[in-house]
Amino acid sequence: MGVETVNELQASRLDSAASRVVDLLLVTFNSAHLLERLRQTLTQAQGEGVKLRLLAVDNASSDRSAAVLRRLFDCEVLIQNRENVGFGRANNQLLQHVHSDYALLLNTDAFVSPETIAMSVKYMDAHPRCGILGVRLTDADGSLQPSRRAFPTPITTFLRRTGLGSLLSVRGARHDIEEDHAGEADCDWVPGCYYLVRRAVLDDVGLFDPRFFLYYEEVDHCRRAREAGWTVTYLPHTSVVHLGGESAKSVATITKDRQISVLETESELLYMRKHFGRRGFWGHLALVALGDVILAAKDLLKGRGLTEALRHFQCSRLSWRLARRTAWGTRPTR
Repeated sequence: MGVETVNELQASRLDSAASRVVDLLLVTFNSAHLLERLRQTLTQAQGEGVKLRLLAVDNASSDRSAAVLRRLFDCEVLIQNRENVGFGRANNQLLQHVHSDYALLLNTDAFVSPETIAMSVKYMDAHPRCGILGVRLTDADGSLQPSRRAFPTPITTFLRRTGLGSLLSVRGARHDIEEDHAGEADCDWVPGCYYLVRRAVLDDVGLFDPRFFLYYEEVDHCRRAREAGWTVTYLPHTSVVHLGGESAKSVATITKDRQISVLETESELLYMRKHFGRRGFWGHLALVALGDVILAAKDLLKGRGLTEALRHFQCSRLSWRLARRTAWGTRPTR
């Protein structure tokens, strides 16, 4: 927080023995307009028996995000990158500076309720095998976002995209929003916008695989944590308002060139090759092409015309182009 704010909180209650220190990992990219609101919500969260130690990276923002960070927050560590290295790699830069029992990865467009961090820490204190925890995510209007999610596979990705998952009882084939979000539960993975991870997990499996520039980094991390014997838990009793895509809005080329689709598709290919091998990777590419055929046929049957039907083949064209550029899913392009 700002120096004055932190001093006031420390004088009142943050120096108490009951306060828990949590390392807050923050990555900014053209998000200066969000930081005042973020500061306010985090100040309220600190009043709930939690003290935040802020570790931040600015990913070569063009909107003075680093200067606003320095003015509004008392950063224990502030790294200014000369280029955008991606979400996962930026968080990895802070790994050596994590000293508390817990690290909280928080997006700049994710705003916690006052009790959220304290409740999350209390739950993990009581459940020592819980390695990673996420909470209920909502839009600004309170609408639910998918908050507990299933690992993607070549088959489930195909079933979800084509809509066939609603007809089959295959685990993970339904959209994640259809999962039960009312009850506390272990799950496969939770989104990285609010991602509380135990330091012991970081010591055990590290943080993010640097090959994922954006997307799939938390999917892969949760998978590695679960394979190492940790649980990933969804906690529905508190919430975070997640706006989503705020940094992307500041860069015109992301929308113009559909860069987000490119980044997501590339990470998907890298993930499929890493966790399903060569056979799974080629199976995924074949199912992407088959999915295009099915979706195009649906449009033709519904009378939407050939032009509308053919647009679906952009997905397989992009996937095959990126498959070649990533050396068949073995290395990132950036």
